[in-house]
Amino acid sequence: MHEDLITIGELAARTRLSLKALRFYGNRGLLPPARVDPRTGFRRYGQAQVERAHRIALLRATGMPLARIAAVLDSNGEESVRLLDAYWREQESAHASRRDAVGYARGVLTGRSSTMYEIAERDVPEQKVLFTQRHVTAADLPGFLAEASDLLFSHLRQAGACLSGPLFAVYHGLVSEDSDGPVEVCAPTQNAVGPAGRIGVRIEPAHREAYTALAKRHEVYPAMAAAHDAVGAWLAEHGYARSASNREVYYPNWANAEPGEQVVDVAVPFRPGSGA
Repeated sequence: MHEDLITIGELAARTRLSLKALRFYGNRGLLPPARVDPRTGFRRYGQAQVERAHRIALLRATGMPLARIAAVLDSNGEESVRLLDAYWREQESAHASRRDAVGYARGVLTGRSSTMYEIAERDVPEQKVLFTQRHVTAADLPGFLAEASDLLFSHLRQAGACLSGPLFAVYHGLVSEDSDGPVEVCAPTQNAVGPAGRIGVRIEPAHREAYTALAKRHEVYPAMAAAHDAVGAWLAEHGYARSASNREVYYPNWANAEPGEQVVDVAVPFRPGSGA
């Protein structure tokens, strides 16, 4: 055994992390042992890994996911601080968004009509769209929206085509921590583009829809879910029947907007004059 290596028990004693946590971090590639005895499977760690384990525990205390901790620890000093600050800004924004969602839920539970969301109506013409679809939960939704957008944009570029309207996502089922949609991301185009692989082409019918505009700070799941509920409640209050699935229409500034800028409309198509 190398003299400068310590056992997993010694590492646990120095860091106050449990053996279970250390094994978990090792299995996830975040804190792999410096050496594993091929005969006994005993794990040995270098002295530098004591400090890495301390830093993992510190970052986990902020609620940071393991994948992001790995990115922070594998960066240099200034970059690691930038990644930490970016993570915390996201958490503060999410907390503010949840606070707004709680305010809306409080109004629903007490039977008071909420004025948090300003609902308007508009007509949307028929349009041809490229689309891709997947079952996703709330945790996987941001990644899927980004991946699907890149896929559709790439297909448009390869075909020499362009968008004819804003990108939007259709929610054919509830997306939450427990429910997985499915979600369909759509890219309108007037150009001649065919289907390919996971990408299909269809006609989105003309319709009238109720919608509310949300700012960047409301892009996290709790606030978006409350907005979907609010638009649905507005339809019920006015005696309108849904004619298609809920959707989110994304503004071009979605990726780089300031917290107070409007970036998305939550919309629900309906049949005017239909009874509830």
